[in-house]
Amino acid sequence: MIKILINDGIHPDGKRQLEAAGYQVDTDKVAQEDLPNVLPDYNAIVVRSATKVRKGLIDQCPNLKVIARGGVGLDNIDVDYARGLDIQVMNTPLASSESVAELVFGHFFSLARSLHDANRAMPTKGDTEFKGLKKAYSKGVQLRGKTLGVFGFGNIGQQTARIGLGMGMKVLPVDPVVDEVNINVFDMGDASLSVKLRTVKMEEMLAQADFISLHVPFIGKPFFTDAEFAMMKDGVIFANCARGGTVDEEALLRALDSGKVAAAALDVFENEPTPRKALLEHSRVSLSPHIGASTLEAQANVGKELADQLIAFFG
Repeated sequence: MIKILINDGIHPDGKRQLEAAGYQVDTDKVAQEDLPNVLPDYNAIVVRSATKVRKGLIDQCPNLKVIARGGVGLDNIDVDYARGLDIQVMNTPLASSESVAELVFGHFFSLARSLHDANRAMPTKGDTEFKGLKKAYSKGVQLRGKTLGVFGFGNIGQQTARIGLGMGMKVLPVDPVVDEVNINVFDMGDASLSVKLRTVKMEEMLAQADFISLHVPFIGKPFFTDAEFAMMKDGVIFANCARGGTVDEEALLRALDSGKVAAAALDVFENEPTPRKALLEHSRVSLSPHIGASTLEAQANVGKELADQLIAFFG
């Protein structure tokens, strides 16, 4: 019997699908330090971001045939080493794309109208300083007509572009591999709209974008440093709902304090689960605790996509 360890959770529908295929599916969490004693009995492990599957652990698991990641990023898995041993490495690049893209725009809307700050100030000052708060938050901006820069034009970047196009934004995508993509802005049966987008140079996007969103994996160093922030338009609104470490957070703080970046949205951080206080307490930062893929719909999609891939592999 195929034995699968689901170590960071899975939607019940995905578990039921795997069990219906005749597999043993165990969902009790195994601590990282205990995995070498447990995982050798399994043919597959399914993780999210919490569990690390590194070379040392892989070497102790001769029965391991599949490492599956419920999500997009694979930075917690030694992918090349595993594949070199003919271990299949899977992820779910489609399941949470819309969820992450919607979170980006939730932050953008919040920052564009200072809702992130108003929601903090109104409970304590709304009944005594209403007029002052109204004046303080009266310089919001609309997204329609603005330029959206999308750095990383994979599935999530494309979903972000789709929402931007639907909002009436000009979209400038950047990607080292992708040249051109057809974006299905909407499809309502009799009415549909697709837009062809070509990627542009990084410098062009940075110089023109009013809003910038990151959708890239962590590669060991940040993509955005002082140099990239210096090339941006003054007053840009910047979002990172991709991976911690893709942005130099000290450089971001400098850009915020100088006004180069008018506001920033952060769902991911360098030091998770203990982000630096200077970002958490900054008045022009909208915050969430790494919840980009955490919608009911996305989790159901992740479970189904994982189950489909595992069943296709094991038969």
